[in-house]
Amino acid sequence: MGKVKAQISVSLDGYAAGPNQGQEHPLGEGGEGLHEWVIKLSSWRGAHGREGGEGAENPSNAVMEAVQADLGSVVMGRNMFGPVRGEWGDSDWRGWWGEEPPFHCDVFVLTHHQRESLDVGETTFHFVTDGIESAIARAEEAAGGKDVSVGGGASTLQQAIAAGLLDELVVHQVPILLGGGESLLAGLPAGAARFELTDLVKGPEATHLTYALT
Repeated sequence: MGKVKAQISVSLDGYAAGPNQGQEHPLGEGGEGLHEWVIKLSSWRGAHGREGGEGAENPSNAVMEAVQADLGSVVMGRNMFGPVRGEWGDSDWRGWWGEEPPFHCDVFVLTHHQRESLDVGETTFHFVTDGIESAIARAEEAAGGKDVSVGGGASTLQQAIAAGLLDELVVHQVPILLGGGESLLAGLPAGAARFELTDLVKGPEATHLTYALT
């Protein structure tokens, strides 16, 4: 059985997205600064069908290669899939990623509103209305023994942690201040999980902290 793991970029003041998220600012105001380090990497660019990028000379690239390795399925929150709110209705929204999303596997989207599964390129999006436990159970079955990646936003990670379902969390700490937005861990009660730091890598634009959760 593979791991259930997550990775997320956060600001120095603990935010995984800036304020006022929406279609104009998917990551909130200033939130794009959380990811400037990763779009320069060859590992990220390759996964998104782009050429070039920084490789072995940047320690962050090896971190990204590791977190992307052996993934069999993905769980994500509705905000990560798109800005549509409420009932899906006749929305034709197919995600932020165009006609070939970088996942190439089954993706389980948490939502309160039913929608038929959606094939986009080599990725199939399934819309799960009965909670994080169901989403992760379905993702583990689809992964076939490989790892399950739990994607953003912070609320989705908090749900997985609170349910005791997350095995590993990689925090990419970026030296910017957002001053508000979506806090990574503020919604969790004390003692929700025990975090053991198992690795630390210093990159030129982010510090990568890997925690095992028990």
